[in-house]
Amino acid sequence: MAKHIAMAGKGGTGKTTVAALLIKYLIEKKKGAILAVDADPNANLNEALGYEVENTISQILVDIKKGDVPTSMTKETYLQFELHRALVETDYVDLLVMGGPQGPGCYCFPTDILKRHLANMDRSYDYLVIDNEAGLEHISRKTIEDVDVMLVISDPTAKGVRTAGRIYQLAKSLNINIADAYLIVTRITDPAPLQKEIDATGLKLLGVIPHDPKVVEHDLKGIAMLDLPDDSAAVLATRDMFDKLKL
Repeated sequence: MAKHIAMAGKGGTGKTTVAALLIKYLIEKKKGAILAVDADPNANLNEALGYEVENTISQILVDIKKGDVPTSMTKETYLQFELHRALVETDYVDLLVMGGPQGPGCYCFPTDILKRHLANMDRSYDYLVIDNEAGLEHISRKTIEDVDVMLVISDPTAKGVRTAGRIYQLAKSLNINIADAYLIVTRITDPAPLQKEIDATGLKLLGVIPHDPKVVEHDLKGIAMLDLPDDSAAVLATRDMFDKLKL
């Protein structure tokens, strides 16, 4: 069964960049097969990885809800077929993009199938890296069960760290099985001024990531974070952090 590593944090904190840097780390360390799941409605993990995405899970669910299913297939067979087609496959990492909600209504049937599909896929990978929205929707609905490591990302402000703490408390209130949880603060070199707020979150501080002009440049030019050079400040900082996790 894959090791589940979940990212959480409010928008703009850099959690998608951290997810991409974690995937870069796992690839470079030859840790094994990786399934990346972009569960943020504002999906852009594919851009950080440099991958093209043709379909999202939410669009597949909408099509099924509308009845756009070939008459020769059951809904379950069609969903399984489309889920396989939606998987972006590369040499080192595969990617599934959940997509955002597209209208009201119950998705209970397809969500249950999706849950079972991910459980089956789990056996084919060594790592499942999940880039979540702050609301942790797919974890809260138990689409993805059990988290081995949760990384909560914050910007370098007291408000941001408090929000990270609330996200962690939300995760615990949902009775999600989280083995280990850590805080990462971005765009800062010294966490000392925030230490009181950090302590109040109940999270262990894994480390900080300094402002990195190379990350900004890659983002502006649409260059994958996987292509960041080894001397990138963000790469160096996260490499040390991920080493501590003993993945």
